[in-house]
Amino acid sequence: MSYFQYVALAYGVFFAVLAWDFAVPRLQVRRQLREVRNRLARARRQQAAAAVADDGELSR
Repeated sequence: MSYFQYVALAYGVFFAVLAWDFAVPRLQVRRQLREVRNRLARARRQQAAAAVADDGELSR
């Protein structure tokens, strides 16, 4: 392996790790925000269903 190949490979690995360190936290934040939105939507649906079921009328 020549010096140029060594340096090129080192730069390639560096930029790959740099891109990984940039992308992964953003993907994790997006996933966590999606989970929170889904949890809130589920809670709202449950509250709406409870409000409809508790309208005072008897169901058959």
